[in-house]
This record gives sequence, structure tokens and C-alpha cells, in this order.
Amino acid sequence: MAELHDVTAHRLTGIVVSATAATRLADPRLTTEATRHAAEAGRQAVAELDRLAEAAEPRTLEDIDALVAEHEGLDYRRTIAVVPPQVVVIAYRVVREALTNAMRYAGGASHVRIDGLSGELAVTVIDSGGTAAVPGLGTGSGLAGLRSAVQAVGGSLRAGPKDGGWEVRAVIPQPVDAFEWSPHGTTTDGPGLTGAGRTGGWRGSSALDGTLVILAIALSLGANLLPEDDLDPFASPGASVLLAVLFALHALPLWWRRNASRRSLVVALATIMVWLGMDIAGWPGPPINDAFLWCWWVELVLVYAIGACRRSARDWLAPAAVAGCGGLALVSGDGITGDRPAAWLVLTAALALPAWAAWALGRFVASRRRRRGTALARERDLVERDAVMAATVERHRIVGGLHRTARQHAQRVANGADVGNLEVVLAEAKAGLSALRELLAQARERDVSDDPPPTVDGIAALAARHGGAARYLGFRRPLPPVTEATAHQVARELLTEGAAVTVIFLDEGITVSGRSPTSPAVQRRLRALADAADGTLTIADGGAAQVWLPEVFLS
Repeated sequence: MAELHDVTAHRLTGIVVSATAATRLADPRLTTEATRHAAEAGRQAVAELDRLAEAAEPRTLEDIDALVAEHEGLDYRRTIAVVPPQVVVIAYRVVREALTNAMRYAGGASHVRIDGLSGELAVTVIDSGGTAAVPGLGTGSGLAGLRSAVQAVGGSLRAGPKDGGWEVRAVIPQPVDAFEWSPHGTTTDGPGLTGAGRTGGWRGSSALDGTLVILAIALSLGANLLPEDDLDPFASPGASVLLAVLFALHALPLWWRRNASRRSLVVALATIMVWLGMDIAGWPGPPINDAFLWCWWVELVLVYAIGACRRSARDWLAPAAVAGCGGLALVSGDGITGDRPAAWLVLTAALALPAWAAWALGRFVASRRRRRGTALARERDLVERDAVMAATVERHRIVGGLHRTARQHAQRVANGADVGNLEVVLAEAKAGLSALRELLAQARERDVSDDPPPTVDGIAALAARHGGAARYLGFRRPLPPVTEATAHQVARELLTEGAAVTVIFLDEGITVSGRSPTSPAVQRRLRALADAADGTLTIADGGAAQVWLPEVFLS
């Protein structure tokens, strides 16, 4: 819709400006030139509208050159030869809208620059000021829509007075391998953020993992605070430090158990083996067989994590390794007499039962999670498809009306110019601009021009429509429909002032954050949305608002 409007508005504005000047001055030469220009521009508008109705062709830098060449007397410079097509599309829109506004509100543009910066493309259009040739031609939304399109791809647009005239400058990032571009304004960070799931503060899985680490260290220390058999493990400073290091090394793998479950188990078992070697060497600390009985639940948690987070044919080795190492730790104690290899086999078999049970439980939970994710994805797709279908039907109706209206007026402009009737040309061009303005206002009131589905993915389109931008972090996955719909409503509230929002996927939910709304009513609605989803709303002193939404499942 924006492309359709921009094409027609650019052509009709030029026709109105030239025809008005010729009519006002009553100069036969200007009248002939204005009539020729109206016929040519009218046919071009009809041809471009027909092309848009069939299929939009990608823009090139040569298209920008041709667009600028239509405006005489421009100081034009382009210092870059190769630009990705998705960047050229935005640059073309910037140049066209800025040239259209220069015709509407000033005496035309004076300078156009297309420069390649470090990883960016800079587009600058400057006019020298002056008065509007024909008042009231603008719709008042051109720059807002343009800023939304530029921000949607991660760029910035600045428009304001400069040296007595007006400057429009857009800086558009050019995509690199680690950055994926989306036409709806969605940005997806590279592998460094995929699956992170921990960004967003001390809550959810981060709090659980940290609590487990602290609990493991506390239990280990507590079990050894009271000396036994005249053995005080904390009597020697060196032994105390070494014991604390061993406890920490054994507990810290719990923090990485989700993203590096195998390595975490290897570190925990290696700590047990190092402790066993120190026992054999005769260190003054507590023996590993006693300590293992207090802390081997850490190994069980790590084995469960391997079953729940990984799918590999070799994962069955994890419970076997835990049972074998645990058996070595227990059989090393002074209480074991007789045949130690036989005792090791018996102890290993006894430890294997809970270790295998923990691994099997993890596999069961993982299988259930996959089935639940498949069902959620299917339900989410149905909701999104229904919403998109309804919005698409209405959008096509409005776009069809825009196309028919614009083409009719453009054709009448060309017909009037062919017979040399400049009054008809001027009247039809003005009527066309007025009709476009009314239809666009109707589309905005109906709020269906780009109505996004009520999902997390729909936040990107919602942001682009409201002149903002959306950024996604973490491992993106389907969420329950109630969570997705609530996140979409939260983003709608945060985007009412044209701000940007950040959506962060965590292990047990999602956060939606953005600029803190100043309206008490908006804050009340945000708090009500968070409370209804059993989430939380946090508004920082610096002006940032964050809504945490847990992954809620309705029975």
C-alpha cells in the first residue's frame, strides 16, 4: 500500500506543481511544457500502477538515477556501485518521498547524495527552501511511514531544517553474514545469542540454576563443618582453600547443565576423580567416599539434564559413567574390606539404578516437551493463519480501491493533457491526491492495512506499522496461544508512542520490554495484562518497562 501511494503521489504532485505554475503565469511556453509533462507523467503513473498490480520488480541503483534525472537542476552524486536489493528498495523510497515533499513544500530539491559508509548506506536529500507551490497537497504521514520503513530494517531517519531549507537523511545498514534481514522489520541475532535463554535478569531457569549451585556448595560445606575422628578439614588454611575449590568445581557445572550438559558432567566427574587421587596421596581433608554420599545428587541432576536436553545414541553412557566413578569413590573408603573389585561391581550396580532412572526421566520429559511443542506450533499456526487471512482479505479490498482510484485519475490526467486541457489536468491531479489521502485515512482508521496476527512474530509488523522496531533475542520457539496473545498486547501498549521493543525468549517464558509509557492508563493496562498472565511488570527509574510472561498452559 505504501508503494502504491508513493508512486501515485510522486507523479501527481509533480503534475500539480507544474500545471499550477503554468496556469498562474499564463505563459504559452510553460503551458506547453506543463501539458507535455502531465501527459508523460500520467502515462508513467498508469504503467507503474499496472506493474504494481502484477508483481513488484526489485529496485536498482539505476532506478534511483532515473528518478533523480526527472528533476532538472539537481546536484546529484552517488559514490557506491553495489548495494543489496533490500537496501536499494528503502533508499529509493527515501529519495522519492523526499523529492515529493520538496515539490510540495518548497521550490524543489537541490542536492541528492547516495554514499556508502562502513557497513551502511547514507541517503541525503536537501532543498533550498521556498514556499509551497500549491498548499494542502501533503497527507502529513509520508515521513512517518518512511521513518517506520527505515527503522524496521535497523536504520535511522532524520528530517529537519538546514541552512534555510530542509534536509532528509537516512542511514540504512547493509546486511552482513551474521545478521538476517526481514522485510517486516524482524531482526534475528547470530549464533552467539541462539539458545542463550538467560538474558533478562535473575528469574526463571537462571534463578533455579543459581540456587542449585549455592545449595550444592552449602550442603557440601555443612556436611564437613563438624570434625570427625579428630579430623578437622578446616584446621589448615591450605586445606580449607583446596576443599572450597573442590566443592565449587563440583557444584558449578549445575549452572551450565542446560546448554552444555555433557561437559558439565565431565567436569563434575573429573572433580570426583581428582579428589580420589588426593585421598590416595594422603591429603588431610575429608575422604571422597564420605563427601560423595552428600553431593552425588549433583551427578543425578546432570544426568537428568543430558536426558532432557540432548538426543544422542551415546547419551546412555552418562549414567554408566556416574555409576562407575561413584563406585570408585565409595570403594576407596576404609570401611571396605576384602575383595575391592567385587565391592566396586556391587556398588556400581547399586548406583546405576538411580542414575538410569534420572536419565530415563529426562528422556521422558524431553519427549513430552517435543509433543507439546508440536501441538502448540500447530495451534499457533491455525490462529495466525485465520488472523492473516482475515486481514489479507480486507487489505486487498482497500488496496484494490486505492489502485482503481489512482489509475482512474492518472489516466484522466493523461487524457486531458493529450487534448491540451490544462484545467482538466490540474483538477484530476488534485482530485487524485485528495482521494488517496481519504482512502489512506480510512485504512488507518480501520487499522487493517497491515494488521498483524496476535502472535509474538506479529510484533515485528506491529512495530513497523507504529513507526517503531522490534528485536528478538534468545531461542525462538512456539509459545502457548495465551502467552503469545498477551505478549502481542503488551507490545501494542509499548509501541503507542513509536518506541522500539525487545522480545527475549527465556527457558520458561518471555519478556517484552521497551520505553516506559508516561500515561497512567497505559501503565494500568500493562499491569493488568501482566497480572492476568501471572507475570510481572517492572518500570525502571531510567524509563524502561519490562513485562515478564511465564509459559502458561491452559488445561
